[in-house]
Amino acid sequence: MRLEDVFARHHAELYRYAARFTGDADLAEDVVQDAFVRLAEKPPRDGSQLRAWLFRVTTTIAIDAMRTTGRRLSLVEAKADRIPVARPPADALDLVEREELRASVRAALATLNGKERAVLLMREEGFAHREIAEAVGTTTGSVGTMFARALEKLAQRLDLDAEDAR
Repeated sequence: MRLEDVFARHHAELYRYAARFTGDADLAEDVVQDAFVRLAEKPPRDGSQLRAWLFRVTTTIAIDAMRTTGRRLSLVEAKADRIPVARPPADALDLVEREELRASVRAALATLNGKERAVLLMREEGFAHREIAEAVGTTTGSVGTMFARALEKLAQRLDLDAEDAR
């Protein structure tokens, strides 16, 4: 399969996954771009599992990028008095409420470990348990358990009933 075809077929779902995983749309675009660069440079030997490979590589790149971002933020926070302040967004109640909800969900997702976050978001993207297990390096049997635990943690963090989280 040509790289252009793979890109057209998988870019949107990889981007959604990376954006949810990282909580940052710009970072997600960079992560997905890096995943496709890796695909072009060194494609997987077994092309039948290409989708799972792309998600595994995207997850790895995202985790590394988030670590780097965290280190950079800690450096910036140490010199907070030297950071320029941007203008606040328009004073619209709807905008504030949506951003608060996004922030709450991002914060809740951030409480999950990398595997839990990957399992949750990959399931949302329609992956089968077998594909998720391969992508995160676990057994198929443990994917359901990991998913249930991740939902429970999100529900607790967002102060929802477990049924509301599903």
